[in-house]
Amino acid sequence: MSGVWVFKNGVVRLVENPGEYQAARKMLIHVRTNEAITSYAVLERKLMALGWERYYDEPELLQYHKRSTVHLISLPRDFNKFRSMHMYDIVVKNRNEFEVRDI
Repeated sequence: MSGVWVFKNGVVRLVENPGEYQAARKMLIHVRTNEAITSYAVLERKLMALGWERYYDEPELLQYHKRSTVHLISLPRDFNKFRSMHMYDIVVKNRNEFEVRDI
């Protein structure tokens, strides 16, 4: 038995021809404004409003820190490499502010 195991809507199933399966694309959404995060400029404005500060120590990453916490958000410098794992990191560290949606 070969293929790819897919978890969707609480159900796990085996897709035998993974070329036919295409994962849903994800989008980070700012909950209060229902605004899609389409660039790092948009994201930075939202994070700054929530008290996050930009770190400039690492030239290969965009990093944000919130003084009142130990949290650090590290993102790839190229927005095209911004993946769902980065989105979920932002969601976890900013409860009720962001969510990830399928598009």
